[in-house]
Amino acid sequence: MGRSRFTVTPEESGERLDVFLVRNLSELSRSRIRKLIDGGHVLLDDLPPKAGVLLRPGSIVIINVPAPEPSETVPEPIPLSILYEDGDLIVIDKPPHMVAHPSHGHSSGTLVNALLHHCRDLSGIGGVTRPGIVHRLDKGTSGVMVAAKNDAAHVSLARQFKDHSIGRTYLAAVKGEMGNDTGLIEKPLGRRHKDRKRIGVREDGRRAVTEYQIMGRRAGISLVRLSPGTGRTHQLRVHLSSIGHPILGDATYGGSTRSLHSSAGQGALLAKNLTRPALHALELAFDHPSTGERMTFESPPPEDLAELFAWIRGETP
Repeated sequence: MGRSRFTVTPEESGERLDVFLVRNLSELSRSRIRKLIDGGHVLLDDLPPKAGVLLRPGSIVIINVPAPEPSETVPEPIPLSILYEDGDLIVIDKPPHMVAHPSHGHSSGTLVNALLHHCRDLSGIGGVTRPGIVHRLDKGTSGVMVAAKNDAAHVSLARQFKDHSIGRTYLAAVKGEMGNDTGLIEKPLGRRHKDRKRIGVREDGRRAVTEYQIMGRRAGISLVRLSPGTGRTHQLRVHLSSIGHPILGDATYGGSTRSLHSSAGQGALLAKNLTRPALHALELAFDHPSTGERMTFESPPPEDLAELFAWIRGETP
């Protein structure tokens, strides 16, 4: 993108610098803009500014966007189940046990490793030449994910996630027979003070909303359809646990299957064979970044969950 120069008009006076730049450089996200400001790549009247400074008419804003840094992530020929692909994005059916992108302890075998091998035409996202992962599924969660293949698509999808216009539907098997057929869980979430890797309900946490609908109940187990209104880390897992119905197989938040009653029969056996939380991203809907067309993709539950879900619905003995 290189160097861009703007003159603040009277109509733009009083606007925050980061908001001004996002509006004028729509291909860059606000978080990316803020990193560029913090990194000294933006000048306001020849001085390095703060992101929240209010602009004055006639001021000169100069931004230098550096070339993407080479990614250290190595492309790997990992098979992908591709539901859709075009020049802007790729929709995949993520298998369980796959990490979204490299992190401490997971330097290979991730979705990003696979995408780097599959997609040869990726531009720099977030300042690094890697696929645009705009949302994540936990390692143990299977189902539909979308990744951006260029900056403009990344910004568009990220904004849709931020304003909650993305449609997401999950299926989960949980402990206990839930009472109401439908309901809403609205509890703020944040990292726990004593264990920063875990999320908990906190009064000072970020707003989190989850709608649910019961799809089946059987022998102390429920099948629930979930529609998150927000996208907080571990939101579905923590929300369900907070109302006494943790997801089966999710030992982190109380979903251990050891205590399942023997009356669950085949369902208890299926649950105890789980090697991950019984959570599946069933459906994803969004507006295409280029065409604006509403697109919906669905992924059937994989075998380990399909059998359990069918049993809860009474479709198998």
